[in-house]
Amino acid sequence: MPKKFIQGLIPDPRKLQSVKSLRILGSWVHNPNYWHLNRRSASGAFAIGLFVAFLPFPLHMLIAAALAVMTRVNVPLSVALVWITNPLTITPFVYASYKVGTFLLQQPGQSFQFEMSIAWFTSGILNILPALMLGSIVIGSLAGLTGYIVVRSMWRHAVRSAWNARREARRLRTEG
Repeated sequence: MPKKFIQGLIPDPRKLQSVKSLRILGSWVHNPNYWHLNRRSASGAFAIGLFVAFLPFPLHMLIAAALAVMTRVNVPLSVALVWITNPLTITPFVYASYKVGTFLLQQPGQSFQFEMSIAWFTSGILNILPALMLGSIVIGSLAGLTGYIVVRSMWRHAVRSAWNARREARRLRTEG
């Protein structure tokens, strides 16, 4: 069942209450509504986590946590999902986002040389930023929507299978 699998990935809220560094976050860490796991909270957390993972901003975890709190979905799951963007995956994600953005804006792709300077950052990044942002939002939205639909479908299937198994077990008990 998806619920048991996902619950295995989420840390225990009682353990997090003892972590001193998380006391900065206040009462939301201890609010059980943000830790509750059901079809709505899990699918919403997948949508938020996957969407935010594709945004070309820093502080993914804070953005995902804030959106999860605002939409009242599972906070730890949405925060954990942003880690699909990591040092190994960031380059293909950014490149794909840029390519999608240039396609949608009907612009030719620009080649650029990375330099570790403020001048490059202010001029070079501004040239590719519109295409990168559009592509990131489109790919993030598609990933979030896909995650939402897949989790809801898997959850529904698991619940339906459990109900059918119980019905069959009851039928066998009454026949035997």
